[in-house]
Amino acid sequence: MNIRPRTRATSFDVAALAGVSQSAVSRAFTPGSSLAEEKRLRIIEAARKLNYVPNSIARSLTTQRSNIVAVILGNTANPFYLQVLEAFMHRLQAEGRQVLTFTVENGGESDEAILRVLRYQVDGVILTSAQLSTRMVSLCHDRGIPVVLFNRYIPGSDASGVRCANAEGGRQIATAFLAAGARSFAMIKGDPKGTTSQDRARGFVDRLMEAGIGRDAISELEGHSVYDGAHEAVVREFRDGRTKIPDAIFGINDIMAMGAMDALRQRFSLKVPDDVMIGGFDDIAEARRFPYRLTTVRQPIGQMVDETLAILHLDEPHRPIEPGRDVVVPGRLIWRRSIPAPRGDGETKGA
Repeated sequence: MNIRPRTRATSFDVAALAGVSQSAVSRAFTPGSSLAEEKRLRIIEAARKLNYVPNSIARSLTTQRSNIVAVILGNTANPFYLQVLEAFMHRLQAEGRQVLTFTVENGGESDEAILRVLRYQVDGVILTSAQLSTRMVSLCHDRGIPVVLFNRYIPGSDASGVRCANAEGGRQIATAFLAAGARSFAMIKGDPKGTTSQDRARGFVDRLMEAGIGRDAISELEGHSVYDGAHEAVVREFRDGRTKIPDAIFGINDIMAMGAMDALRQRFSLKVPDDVMIGGFDDIAEARRFPYRLTTVRQPIGQMVDETLAILHLDEPHRPIEPGRDVVVPGRLIWRRSIPAPRGDGETKGA
């Protein structure tokens, strides 16, 4: 028995039933478009009767705009970037746009991901991973696809981006340690090629040395930007007892600070902050929970997302994005329990 395929209703069918033009149907399903409310409701009712759903692909062929933004993630093991992705999705979907997500292995190159992005008709690219060649940035821009960096920059490139004041945040953690009386330190580093990790480490070390701390009193561990890497690095460094555990440990991001904290408690039966102080960076949701209560630098994700989308200006596709723009947004030190707060200070309200 032959079954006749069911045909989909088109915007022309909806227009005929609602007694309007086809362009009015298109506007009815475009957020922010100008259309009388009575006419919009009539079109929506006609679409409901016909089981009509707008075809975004067909519309993109007409408008040359897909309303899709690519987000490239580099370290999905770090909950911070999942929070960033969620923030971009909420903002873009509220504007009638969608997010297409690509991933790069931690510490890997982003060029391959860009080549995958170029197979799709996207209106812009937001890059959170560390490595991208200037050639790939130029390739995207030549095709009319703007690229904006999130929480990083590419030295020597004219790529625009938004980042937290990472060096200043590293200084804030160092100052907190010094105020609490620490005199020996360890720093758990992330991606050696990433400007984010480098800047935080530089700010931390510079502040300590300004306070008269010798460079030999600041040891460095490789945590590879992940929980397990930091946990293993701490166990490996201190398990034989020959290396003295320092007064304070700075995890370049929260997830590494948490890995270090668990290693100190589980493997060495140490208390935080009584035996060792711990500081982090990012203020991920997990860091606020018991038993971590991590003192950290909060990245203002909402503001950074706003600044990123302002550079992309997706509503003005024919205006090129400004090259070489570097927007630096201050972070905020959040006092919790892993570093003793100065007298009179407590945990930041709402933290």
